[in-house]
Amino acid sequence: MSDVPVITVDIVSDVVCPWCIIGYKKLEKAMLQFEGKAAFELTWHAFELNPSMPPEGQDITEHMAQKYGATAEQSKANRERMRQAGQDLDFEFNSHDQMRMVNTFDAHRLLHWAGETGKQTALKLALFKAHFSDGRNVSDHEVLVEIASSVGLDEKRARDLLGTDLYAEEVRATEAEWQERFITGVPAFIFNKKFMVPGAQETDVFANIIENKLLKKAA
Repeated sequence: MSDVPVITVDIVSDVVCPWCIIGYKKLEKAMLQFEGKAAFELTWHAFELNPSMPPEGQDITEHMAQKYGATAEQSKANRERMRQAGQDLDFEFNSHDQMRMVNTFDAHRLLHWAGETGKQTALKLALFKAHFSDGRNVSDHEVLVEIASSVGLDEKRARDLLGTDLYAEEVRATEAEWQERFITGVPAFIFNKKFMVPGAQETDVFANIIENKLLKKAA
């Protein structure tokens, strides 16, 4: 059994948040620097950017204008900036004018379940890819069932879960808990329940925290 220190990382995020996958990919690069020196245990926590989003979703340009006051040109420029950032991190953003912002509550219910199976990170990354790279509707139950199955989760169990309100209370409680801790934007990364890093920081920032605030104290 490895005797390297275990570092826990709680990640508060939404599956339709581009900075969440960018932040994770930068964290991933930092974690790779400590291979053999530390083990990392990741837990993803629910945060909805748009909890009142209707089932049919909303046109992305309309959404950005309504929520942030962005013009169509600004919205397009932001998507291009995301595409370039993703390219540098080996993640593909295929954003386009016909994209829709969707409700993610059911995706978070699936993620809660996945957290009990050891497949939570795999599901989270598959949901990011589905939304940003493949342009799929991650509020659609059939899409969610297919994605869950693709990472090894039981297809029938996923479909049954989505057909009920299972884990709805748990997801709402998680969201409320982080809001009470003053997490108002995502991503947020909490190391060893002590050090909170907001936003998609650079890889060097994550690496510095791991090296100087976590490993040195564990030594």
